[in-house]
Amino acid sequence: MKRLIRQCVCGGLLMVAFSASAMGQDSSSEPDAAVRKAYKDLIDAENRHDLSAVEKLVWDSPNTLFVAKAPVGWKGYWGKDDVMQHFHDLYETHFRIDPDYPNEKIVHLTPNVAETYVPVNITAVYGGYPKPAPFIMVLLWVKVEGGWKMATDLPIPVPPEAAKPAVTK
Repeated sequence: MKRLIRQCVCGGLLMVAFSASAMGQDSSSEPDAAVRKAYKDLIDAENRHDLSAVEKLVWDSPNTLFVAKAPVGWKGYWGKDDVMQHFHDLYETHFRIDPDYPNEKIVHLTPNVAETYVPVNITAVYGGYPKPAPFIMVLLWVKVEGGWKMATDLPIPVPPEAAKPAVTK
């Protein structure tokens, strides 16, 4: 029982320390600005269907992950080569991302790992979204020599009932 209490106390202290650290981040801080620029550069390159520019912003690792609608269901594309092949296939059709930049959130998990959360509209004929559809894009970024690189891209579709504006009385 004492061990369980110690683990809970230690876990709670870690959560408080992490929360204080995350809350202390100023959205105009230099690390935020660098991640914000990397995200914008990635979206701009994707909207231009510029594979070489996108490739420069993708982490060169077998652990890079892009989750996306596949020809059948959803799939995880693992490793830079697989992710880039998916981008290539995606860009063969109409594809566009329109971010809601004012609602972008950035959390620095460590000095070299950050997470971005951005509401977006995605139009992707390849993915079965021929009209703009609401998504939440959650990306993990790693800071390596040469800057911030996308390590994980998780586009989460927003269900139609959740995308409708709330009715107020």
